[in-house]
Amino acid sequence: MALRGLKVLELSGLAPAPFCGMLLADYGASVIRVDRKGDQQNTRLDRLARGKRSISIDLKTPAAIDIFRRLSSKADVLIEPFRPGVMEKLGLGPHVLLNENKRLIYARLSGYGQDGPLSMKAGHDINYLSISGLLSMFGRANSKPHPPINLAADFAGGGLLAAYAIMSAIFERQATNLGQVLDLSLAEGSSYVSSWMWTSRDLPIVWFGEQRGENLLDGGTHFYDTYETSDGLYMAVGALEPQFYTQLLLGLGLDPDDEKHSQMNINEMKIKFEQLFKTKTQKEWTEIFNEYDACCTPVLDWNSACEHKHNQERNNFSTDQNKNRIVPMPAPKFSVSKLPSINRPLPLPGEHTMEILREIGYSNDNIKQLIKENIVQNVERSKSKL
Repeated sequence: MALRGLKVLELSGLAPAPFCGMLLADYGASVIRVDRKGDQQNTRLDRLARGKRSISIDLKTPAAIDIFRRLSSKADVLIEPFRPGVMEKLGLGPHVLLNENKRLIYARLSGYGQDGPLSMKAGHDINYLSISGLLSMFGRANSKPHPPINLAADFAGGGLLAAYAIMSAIFERQATNLGQVLDLSLAEGSSYVSSWMWTSRDLPIVWFGEQRGENLLDGGTHFYDTYETSDGLYMAVGALEPQFYTQLLLGLGLDPDDEKHSQMNINEMKIKFEQLFKTKTQKEWTEIFNEYDACCTPVLDWNSACEHKHNQERNNFSTDQNKNRIVPMPAPKFSVSKLPSINRPLPLPGEHTMEILREIGYSNDNIKQLIKENIVQNVERSKSKL
């Protein structure tokens, strides 16, 4: 697998940090999730831990700090999701860990970055988007801004960008033999992944004005929008180019040569499209547009997406290790590297504590004493009720 041999420490968190760790684990990295002893909340909500191992330790104790420093001294990457200053208070800041392991890539994922007026403030995806400028662009015309769930900041501008930054730092390390600190702000990451929106503001073909929902790609046109069908489902239309718009009109039974059907006749055609799409079911429209290259596709829900013929032939979806949840397969597909398995179990908090401690030099007697003193926790899967 592509990242075999890469050793990653991931401090337990939610959304961006686990996603970053999953991306690395999916392609072969050895990822150890460091769980806080007794904290079940994060681990219960973390559904992005497949293929990782877990050690559960109490970082408020000196012995646990020593364990973490030993782990860090042998790691290539540390993924840290806390507010600024937390790791420093624990004695695990970059100046300590990089002094002990100069090759360590210390990735710090936070809402607003390691400094600045907002750095110590709490926040969530919607807040990071709001100050990035991106949230103002989402939503229908004459309506309030609408958050696109937590994809843009937590996952695109957070976990995905962090994985990219980590691999970039590892590539540089091949030349310098030195690690470094990565200061990833989810707010800044959101702005960065929306770079095209910023750099295209002077293109009148894209932006018709300053209002959201009135532009080329945000539902402001009839040829780039969604339409309800007679069965209450939806079709997605993205016929931007004239040749595809012509195909769209033909599929809808409209004359492409009629000036009333012009691509520039936005308001009237939007009403026309709304009326036409409601005359047939989603299945009927899908069958019609299978015969046209019109950029018109069904809006599929969680279940129907995995049943779509194209997705099935490409093996784009599978089920998790319990066969009870549909999950996407890793992307992209590599031509040489082994494809990752998504059927690896989610680790229980502390499931691999003893195994990991032995790997970094602790004896069985040492481990038993650490368990007895409640410094670490070991959980055996066979005895768990989870």
